[in-house]
Amino acid sequence: MRGHDRINACLPDEVILEIFRHFDSKVSRDACSLVCKRWLTLERLSRTTLRIGASGSPDLFVKLLARRFVNVKNIHIDERLSISLPVQLGKRRGSDQLALSSPKLQYVSEISGSEEGQVESYCLSDAGLTALAEGFSKLEKLSLIWCSNISSVGLMSLAYKCIYLKSLDLQGCYVGDQGLSAVGKCCKQLEDLNLRFCEGLTDTGLVDLALGCGKSLKSIGVAACVKITDVSLEAVGSHCKSLETLSLDSEFIHNKGVLAVAQGCPHLKVLKLQCVNVTDEALIAVGTRCLSLELLALNSFQQFTDMGLSAIGNGCKKLKNLTLSDCYFLSDKGLEAIAAGCKELAHLEVNGCHNIGTLGLESIGQSCQSLTELALLYCQRIGNSALLLVGRGCKFLQALHLVDCSNIGDEGIGSIARGCQNLKKLHIRRCYKIGNKGIVAVGENCKSLTELSLRFCDRVGDEALIAIGQGCSLKHLNVSGCHQIGDAGIIAIARGCPQLNYLDVSVLQNLGDMAMAELGEGCPLLKDIVLSHCRQITDIGLAHLVKNCTMLESCHMVYCPGITAVGVATVVSSCINIKKVMVEKWKVSQRTRRRAGSVISYLCIDL
Repeated sequence: MRGHDRINACLPDEVILEIFRHFDSKVSRDACSLVCKRWLTLERLSRTTLRIGASGSPDLFVKLLARRFVNVKNIHIDERLSISLPVQLGKRRGSDQLALSSPKLQYVSEISGSEEGQVESYCLSDAGLTALAEGFSKLEKLSLIWCSNISSVGLMSLAYKCIYLKSLDLQGCYVGDQGLSAVGKCCKQLEDLNLRFCEGLTDTGLVDLALGCGKSLKSIGVAACVKITDVSLEAVGSHCKSLETLSLDSEFIHNKGVLAVAQGCPHLKVLKLQCVNVTDEALIAVGTRCLSLELLALNSFQQFTDMGLSAIGNGCKKLKNLTLSDCYFLSDKGLEAIAAGCKELAHLEVNGCHNIGTLGLESIGQSCQSLTELALLYCQRIGNSALLLVGRGCKFLQALHLVDCSNIGDEGIGSIARGCQNLKKLHIRRCYKIGNKGIVAVGENCKSLTELSLRFCDRVGDEALIAIGQGCSLKHLNVSGCHQIGDAGIIAIARGCPQLNYLDVSVLQNLGDMAMAELGEGCPLLKDIVLSHCRQITDIGLAHLVKNCTMLESCHMVYCPGITAVGVATVVSSCINIKKVMVEKWKVSQRTRRRAGSVISYLCIDL
């Protein structure tokens, strides 16, 4: 019978709530809430997570959300993000109250002629944080990213009200010691704490926090806090016995602090250091004491040598993930020690360590059979023979990243292709010895490859992409700056990779409308495309592309002389899901601008 509600009559609230919990997308949840008043109420009850960007009146917005969503436990607020609010705060039909329809545009218009006090109203304040604490007393996870108006006053209110808090991210917030001390005093279940770029903190706040809730803390991140020194780390080592993750980026941390953590935190699993004043002495202590270490990232170590890395290899047998970035005094010997001792190594990144060469990586290939991801960036001394042994020994390799490795060519890539046939991701940039032969081998052997990036590889041409199109089902392809690639290569991809959803063909001077037409026919799932600096693509090719690519969300087409205002209008009108179009301003007609709204982005205002 028409109009008869069978679902609501049969299903109790508990069943509908359970169905709502299985929806991953916000769009699906929002759609369900529009069915009827009952579903609207239940959908609000089922929400446990909220993400909030920079809104026109954030304090009022937080109060509104607190009334509507009473079971929220996770809140993420990032004032770097703009949001569009379809809701009108407290407004019913016929009311004259202010609506927040497009906060980002409002912010821009207000700034142009506003005083400083007006601009600050667009940031979450202590009053807003207090309202958040009162409205969401069950809160367990809170992220306040770059909320510059938050101070210790708001943080103290939060600490007193939200005693069940387990995770707190204060990145970029200028909070002081009093607020952090209150968190330590009240939030006894706190496990994760991020203090990156909290410039107002000193040792006093972090020491008080360690004393208050050190027993529960498992993760701490500190970066660019110039007043936090070894004193804080000594408190962490003394009171945070369950600590598992520590991330430090500071010029004011020395061996003394890291030694205290190594001695006091035996369960440490993740250690990320960017501390130029830490030496081998601290790393030796980590290798000796932290036997459960699984991830180690060493960045910009000026005083770190093979002795420290050898200690890690000798002691940390469970190490699975190692990143070495700009460690200028490391050589092959350090990497050989890692290979000999860390047989479970699965991820290795070597970035700008100019003294690490072929021998070090050969030892990894021979000993670390569990390796699944390898990244070599700016490694001029690593050659083909290293990848030959990696191909022979690391059969489970799934991702390979190469950037500016001038001694690696087709022979090395061919060895990887033949030996690592489970490869899923291959990213290569500015490796000028790699050409068609190596990429053809990938197409013939790596049938599971879904992501391929060949940026500015001058020797790669259509032959390579034809082999990829015949052998792989790509979802992601970036061939930006590969000048030898033209229509033939992209047509092969269009015909062989129907699952493709991302394509960057920028700076391809030989690419024309024929390839665009084939992409429109063969890749209906395409969501993001970059066409910038493609001089031969015209409005005709663009029209063929968007005719069938109805899921397109992003299109960059700057410096394409063949694309006019007609082509821009075609993209905007044909793609109902379009979210971003980057183009020169003069190519956007008034009608397109009215229709597109905030979808249009300009590279430069005068273009």
